[in-house]
Amino acid sequence: AAGTILTEPSLQEIGNGLKEALTVGITKGANALSLKDGYLKSAYKILLPSEVRTVTDRLKNIPGFSNIETELIEKMNRGAEDAAKEAAPIFVTAIRGLTFQDASNILLGSDNAATSYLNRTTNQPLYDKFKPKIVSSLDKIGANTLWTKAINAYNKLPLVTKINNDLSDYVTKEALKGLFKKIEEEEKNIRRNKGARSSELLKKVFAKQDATRK
Repeated sequence: AAGTILTEPSLQEIGNGLKEALTVGITKGANALSLKDGYLKSAYKILLPSEVRTVTDRLKNIPGFSNIETELIEKMNRGAEDAAKEAAPIFVTAIRGLTFQDASNILLGSDNAATSYLNRTTNQPLYDKFKPKIVSSLDKIGANTLWTKAINAYNKLPLVTKINNDLSDYVTKEALKGLFKKIEEEEKNIRRNKGARSSELLKKVFAKQDATRK
């Protein structure tokens, strides 16, 4: 605004400001997915892969399997919501580990520069944390049992190609895809929503980003 002159932020200020903004925004995004219906009733809903829909379509007319697709989708998404509770601390650790130069490059980078950095540095640790949670959640809510029953019933049908799909691996990968899409949205909001700049440090740091985008 007219009359406000912001001095050039130092590398240390950029580092601290970006870490503050990312920690708040990205924690908010990850936590939103961990709530009930965070996946199931959002843009990040996990759907069945096409080969699994082949299974469920064939099973709908078999007693006990009429609602199989809806049941599996709900159970998969509940598993992802349960696992998402693990995400925020892993992101926060990665954000704290940013060097001042990393932070400067991210600040002046593309709208998803922080998300790309987090994807590179946290995808495997997240997979390792999510997978056991997903397995446990799918077991706890009966999805793996339901899936095994469905696959066994399907494989007994005549003239079908036998399927042996690792449901927990699929759900883990889809949960992470959704998680990073959500984080990308949060990063975009951090960069573009001037109202979210709640401190003088954030105003100063993000004014530098704004200047590079004119």
